[in-house]
Amino acid sequence: MNVFQIGAAGGVGRRLTRLLAARGDSVTGMHRGPDQGETVRASGGTPVTGDLVSDSVDDLAQKMRGHDAVVFSAGAHGTGMDKTTLIDGRGLEKAAEAAARAGVSRFVLVSVFPDALRDGERGEGFEHYVKVKKTADVHLTRTGLEWLIVRPGTLLDTPGTDLVTAGPAVEYGDVHRDDVAAFIDAALHEPALNRVIVELTSGDTPVADAVARLAAG
Repeated sequence: MNVFQIGAAGGVGRRLTRLLAARGDSVTGMHRGPDQGETVRASGGTPVTGDLVSDSVDDLAQKMRGHDAVVFSAGAHGTGMDKTTLIDGRGLEKAAEAAARAGVSRFVLVSVFPDALRDGERGEGFEHYVKVKKTADVHLTRTGLEWLIVRPGTLLDTPGTDLVTAGPAVEYGDVHRDDVAAFIDAALHEPALNRVIVELTSGDTPVADAVARLAAG
């Protein structure tokens, strides 16, 4: 499988690249800066320079051509509401349109759990982020792509357990970035799992079993 990753140098992205490369898949990781390119390469992917803000849809489509799937895990990461709108919002819309033009039907979006940080301090920027992410989810569901939206809980950098709780609606909780990457890796190789939204937290079900159960309906 040839996978095009947007956000490949991020916490979930670089973990996913390592998993895909280990099973023999080819990963192209889009990045903006040279340091990010080195991260993509070190994870086993092939770096390609790109920018969700400045690249046109045709620019992105050209980069995506020849791939079997697109994974979008990019984000503004607290750099301001304008950037959130341009990257998490408009950037997703451009990427989805580009995938369609490039003939890449499989599209996986890493989104946000609806209950994210509801018990913490929530400023205007955070509320804007949640709103933009929800609008991006809605936009993707209205495309003709074979989309999958994964909404992880609060992300942890500690080693994963390969055990999760996954479903259309689950109680809010934490989840290891390792396990989010493992879930996406397995989901990419399960064609029947598409056009669904999956909430994901740590749990007691092996990742492979969770994906298989969801694919079986």
